[in-house]
Amino acid sequence: MTPITATDPRTKSLDLTAANLAALRALFPELITEGKDGVAVNLDVLKQLVGDQTVTDAEEKYGLNWHGKRRARQLALTPSTGTLRPCPEDSVDWDTTQNLMIEGDNLEVLKLLQKSYAGKVKLIYIDPPYNTGRDFVYPDNFQDNIKNYLELTGQTGEGGKKLSSNTEASGRFHTDWLNMMYPRLKLARNLLREDGVIVIHIDENEYPNLEKLLDEAFGESNNLGTIVWDKRNPKGEVVGVAQQHELLSIYCRSKDAFATAAYFTRKKENAEAMLAKTASLIKSQGGITDEVRNQFKNWIKERKHELTGGEQAYSLIDENGDVYQPVSMAAPDKPETRSHRALIHPVTKKACPVPAKGWRYPDKTMDELLSQGGILFGPDETTQPRRKYLLRENMRENFSSLLYFGGSDDALELPFENPKPLAVAAKLIEPLHEKGDVILDFFAGSGTTGHAVMAQNAAAARSRRFILVQLPEPLSPENQDQKIAADYCDKLKKPRTIAELTKERLRRAGKKIREENPLFTGDLGFRVFKLASSNIRAWDPDRDKLAETLEASIEHLKTDRTEHDILFELLLKLGLDLCVPIETKKVPGAKKQAHELHSIGGGSLLVCLSPAIPQADVEPLALGLVAWHKALKPAGETTVVFRDSAFADDVAKTNLTAILHQHDLENVRSL
Repeated sequence: MTPITATDPRTKSLDLTAANLAALRALFPELITEGKDGVAVNLDVLKQLVGDQTVTDAEEKYGLNWHGKRRARQLALTPSTGTLRPCPEDSVDWDTTQNLMIEGDNLEVLKLLQKSYAGKVKLIYIDPPYNTGRDFVYPDNFQDNIKNYLELTGQTGEGGKKLSSNTEASGRFHTDWLNMMYPRLKLARNLLREDGVIVIHIDENEYPNLEKLLDEAFGESNNLGTIVWDKRNPKGEVVGVAQQHELLSIYCRSKDAFATAAYFTRKKENAEAMLAKTASLIKSQGGITDEVRNQFKNWIKERKHELTGGEQAYSLIDENGDVYQPVSMAAPDKPETRSHRALIHPVTKKACPVPAKGWRYPDKTMDELLSQGGILFGPDETTQPRRKYLLRENMRENFSSLLYFGGSDDALELPFENPKPLAVAAKLIEPLHEKGDVILDFFAGSGTTGHAVMAQNAAAARSRRFILVQLPEPLSPENQDQKIAADYCDKLKKPRTIAELTKERLRRAGKKIREENPLFTGDLGFRVFKLASSNIRAWDPDRDKLAETLEASIEHLKTDRTEHDILFELLLKLGLDLCVPIETKKVPGAKKQAHELHSIGGGSLLVCLSPAIPQADVEPLALGLVAWHKALKPAGETTVVFRDSAFADDVAKTNLTAILHQHDLENVRSL
């Protein structure tokens, strides 16, 4: 047993300052910075996060700063005034699918998803616009981003227009890109699970700035590393070094939770071939011999350019025919928590050397390894024992910092510019094994992420879900780079937007996967939603026509919206999944006028959006709703929602509410 000394942390009381800093870091990573005496809290940022409008950055602080950063942070804090309108006609398997494809400005969409998907996303995988000196279309209007979005996409105004230019000549080459990315990353973090990961493709232009942005948004301690993707194709026409690579920055929400979950690994791609070769050699030699072991070692050496370093280390075969490698058991740090006892050599019966910092494992684990034959001893006691790692028990490994892939994506003959390769996306999605794991891509582009999710699900009979968000950026036939894509949309008889091509890619991908995997019965569909202004009419008085304005405001739900439009806005406002099961039934009124009721999530939400509920219909409607509620038997409290303007008067609304209260339906609301 290790003695406890006066300097041992176990002899001290809780460090409240450190605990408070840790709590702040977990909630708001951007608050933690460097001060003259070490770690500091940026109080100006804290004030802004709680709505203080008097913030001034008077004192210099360590960190990445640029013009507009405070405004960009405020954008992330400003609530959206929009909603998502359902589009079953554009969808595939609307009634059964758990996947989402959302058309809209991803900043607004990320805000709208905050209640329904906060803390539920396992992987965020994005390929944002690279800062190449060309225009990118993600303008953010601080006052009314929905209005800005509708103008941009041609839904108002004169057919759509680009509102943002980001050329080097503008003097805002980096600034515009940072202002675009910063609020989106802050909102994205809220959607991640505690053990969730974000992976971002980037090139050399903004990689240094992206790392600083992610340090602030996710916390520097949550940096999991960077993958250098060798594309095997250097850029041409450059001054200096021809860039042959791109980068993938990887961060998690909480490194502690991520380390505990321990899921983000990749298959050893050659492991199965190595085990098959071993079995073949043993069979050909009639047993496990020195010749088998030598031939296997030579086979490994001959393939050193094909095998990873981790795979090459498994070059030994034991008496059971298992492929293995010896690994040091020396503790890397924290010796007070490790075992320091000497291991006894099984032949000489003498003590073997103990590492200076002790063993990596506690006594209990060492005992288990000894009993299972998991420790390798040398010829005598002078050699430090090592752990025996069997290849069949270690078929996965950490992602390498190097990725070699020179192929291109199969965009299924659709005209996308520089789509992400399907194989690269598949490698990152494959580690997610839990039922219903959610993958989010809010720069969906060609739809590679959705395609990869469906393909990986079919390959391993999984049920991962995807949420894709893509701006319906107008395509211009006058722009030579976009002419082919615009013509293709014309051929499909669809609007000329990138989002239409994204949806078509998903349709084709699902069809192809179904044809190639006829026994797969999983989800190959997607629900389409489109960003729009709220279904609830905003108060906008016209002093010259006040009487008309007041009369129009009696019905504050927009008359051009459907019940389903309003229903899905309710889901967003109440924080329910957009793919939650919805049942519908009709309840007759006093004069056989049917009222449509919607049950959401097995009865946790009951909704009636009838435009008119006469006094005579109050009792039959209420009792019909009560009877359905009892039949559904929801687990928790039920919320009941009606259209406020549907009631003839306050008496009718009060009577209906009273009947529901009598039957324990206490939470009754009106829109």
